[in-house]
Order: sequence, then structure tokens, then C-alpha cells
Amino acid sequence: MTSPSLPLRALVTGGASGIGSAVAQRLRADGVEVCTADLAEGADFQVDVTDERSVEQLVSACGPIDILVNSAGVIGPSTEVADTDLLAWRTTFAVNTDGVFLMCRALVPGMRDRGWGRIVNLASIAGKDGNPRQAAYSASKAAVIALTKSLGKELATTGVLVNAIAPAAVTTPMNASTDPETLSRSQAMTPMGRFGTAEEIAELVTWLCSDRMSFSTGAVFDASGGRATY
Repeated sequence: MTSPSLPLRALVTGGASGIGSAVAQRLRADGVEVCTADLAEGADFQVDVTDERSVEQLVSACGPIDILVNSAGVIGPSTEVADTDLLAWRTTFAVNTDGVFLMCRALVPGMRDRGWGRIVNLASIAGKDGNPRQAAYSASKAAVIALTKSLGKELATTGVLVNAIAPAAVTTPMNASTDPETLSRSQAMTPMGRFGTAEEIAELVTWLCSDRMSFSTGAVFDASGGRATY
């Protein structure tokens, strides 16, 4: 199956800053029409990805979408499990996992009907390793990985490909508020000895969103500076 007539249209959540913003810029450089969505100012649309009605309104306003990049996310509480507040746990899952589910559920039918689509979900190496004092974040990103695998298999013969990226720590505004001890540990565990950049992640996302990548779905691509072990 081949992509629809250009230009392709993409929707990037978390698109006001960080990885989402870098992805939007990189896709536009490839000639893709991009709509960005975020709770923060600076995006084309303000949307709460945890709210079903808000997501429905966004999809209606954007029209047909060929590419979905789920980049909206939060770090959540940096606490030991025994000290983690239930509301903070649920809020982390609401953004990181429910948001991905709601966006995919809203846009998959149109992609499937048109016979072509690309979905890239931003997970995390924490979803594989499990970061101490970041149980909510780690568990929510593990759920994103499992959702990606399941949806990728469901859509494998439809022309709609679903993949995830699992970065290690990346220099973004979201990580500016992350517990410094957690960031220091993450850097120490990275063989390259540095954080990634949003632009590096955007290059991988853009490839996964293109016809250049056509024989992978339900997969997880690491961008971890050598940290990943599986």
C-alpha cells in the first residue's frame, strides 16, 4: 500500500515544546502539513488528551489525519512507591497512557478506511527498565509499549503502522523539573554519557512516519545512547 497524495497531514500532541515541537518542525521540513496540540500555549490547538470530548473536538477540527505522533506526557511523582499519592499515580496514567489510547481510538478508523497511516507513540526506556522513584512514569510508559504492540498487530494488514520510541533522558522542558538525582542516575547509566536531544528523536520519528519504513509495526525503537539492554 502506498501513501496518499501529498501533502500528508500530521497531528502531533505535546507539540508546543520539547520532542513534540522538534517533531513538528522536522515533519514540516519534509513537506508534511502539521497540526500541533497541547495544553500549553504555542500549539495550534489547545487540548486535554485525557478528556474524551476534548480529543473528539480536536479530531473534528483537524480533519483527516495521515500521521499521529503521541508526544504529550508528564513525568509524574518522583517518590518511592510506598509514598506515591494515588491521585498523582492516576494523573500520570491519564496523560501518558489514556491520552495515547484516546488519540489512537479517535484517528485509527479514518486511517484504516483510507488504507494508509502512521502512528508513533513516545514511550521511554523507563518503560523497559523501571526507574526507581518513578514507578508511575515507568509503569505508564510500559503500558504505552504494550498498547503499541497490540494495536500494531490489529492493524498489520491495513496499511496503518504503529510503532513506539523508547528514549533515555532527553534535554527537554519536561525534564527541567525532573528530580536531579534521577537525571544524574540516568546519565550515569547511559554509555554515551550524555542526554539525547529532541532533534535526534525527531529524526527517528520522521523516518517511522514515512514510506521509507514499511516493514515494521508493533515495534519499539530505542534511542538510549547505548543504555537499552533489550
